Amino acid sequence: MEERRFEEYLIHFGLTRQEAVIYRQLLLHGKQTGYEIAKETGISRSNVYGALSALVEKGAAYLVEEAAKKYIPVCLEEFCENGIRRMKEEKEWMIKNLPKEADHEEGYITIEGTENIRDKIKNLLQHAKERVYISCTAACLEDFREELEELLRGKKKVVVITDAEILLRGALLYRTEGKDRQIGVIVDSRYAISGEYEENGMCTCLYSGQRNFVELFKNALANEIRLIKLDIPTGHPVV
Repeated sequence: MEERRFEEYLIHFGLTRQEAVIYRQLLLHGKQTGYEIAKETGISRSNVYGALSALVEKGAAYLVEEAAKKYIPVCLEEFCENGIRRMKEEKEWMIKNLPKEADHEEGYITIEGTENIRDKIKNLLQHAKERVYISCTAACLEDFREELEELLRGKKKVVVITDAEILLRGALLYRTEGKDRQIGVIVDSRYAISGEYEENGMCTCLYSGQRNFVELFKNALANEIRLIKLDIPTGHPVV
């Protein structure tokens, strides 16, 4: 399982599945010939040599000229850092050279899948300017702890409604029950996302910057907080 996940992550850095398998083999065993790699991985020699050439071209391996051609891996951290730096440079170029986009208004957008929902929420939190309201389980909250702590360090207002005591210094914490898979986030009273969130689950959320949707969800959270205060008169919020 870990081996498969490792290879999946390498694919995110521009390697094919076969290249990822061979690069991992080099990382584990060091300098090897194409013949040795083919023997140990079960990949045909022709495919191995093609993948090794691609790894050299992509900056994941070096060719060592000895009696027999051997290949050594570029260390994993260096390979990943090079890829991240290159992608940042390409991102900056694309932003500068993007043709002027037509003005458009976002409607109601359905986002499916845990990773996609997580990415959207993280992006919203990273761009928050004033305040964030987030309602979810304490376990779910851990996925966004880094972004929330960064907001708090920047003196942004963070209000959390969750189902267990958590340590998030500087946030306003309201404890409730029955969060189950539900999640909701409001950022700067401009954007809201609400729906289901569960690790490795079939999840769906609705996201929008439409004023009516944001106001409706804000009112729902405000009512939830009022009910919490009525049901639990002491100890909440925790600062």
